[in-house]
Amino acid sequence: MSEITELVEKLKTEGERMAAFFAELTDDQWTVEVYTEGATWTIRDTLSDFVASERGLVRLFERIRATGEGVSEDFSIDRYNASQQEKTKDLAPADLLEQYKQIRAESVQWVSGLKDEELDIKGRHPFLDETVIREMIKMLYLHNQLHYRDMKRVLK
Repeated sequence: MSEITELVEKLKTEGERMAAFFAELTDDQWTVEVYTEGATWTIRDTLSDFVASERGLVRLFERIRATGEGVSEDFSIDRYNASQQEKTKDLAPADLLEQYKQIRAESVQWVSGLKDEELDIKGRHPFLDETVIREMIKMLYLHNQLHYRDMKRVLK
């Protein structure tokens, strides 16, 4: 199995698991607080983060693939997250979940279209700093898995 196929399968599997998790939440669970340091994030806010970060990252990955340019050195994840939370604050959880499914399908399609050698193109990632596209793709699902662990913890 090629590395691209493995990455695609991992994105699909993790995306399906996240979609199933969110689909099973009750109305009350969407408002459970996950993070309280700094800006308070509920489970709904965390799904909003999944949508916004993945949407932005797929565009970034394409720019890196095409030009080698990533985010600027002064890029602020906190500022970006706050602006994206503001943009999605009026969306219902069901709408966010549909957006998540759509953006994950777009991510899978984009990764499927890569050539093996493109996994080694370097660029600046907002969290990982200077790294290769391969590591950036892995961070798509690792990011969600970290938040998933925290969400499961607060729901117990």
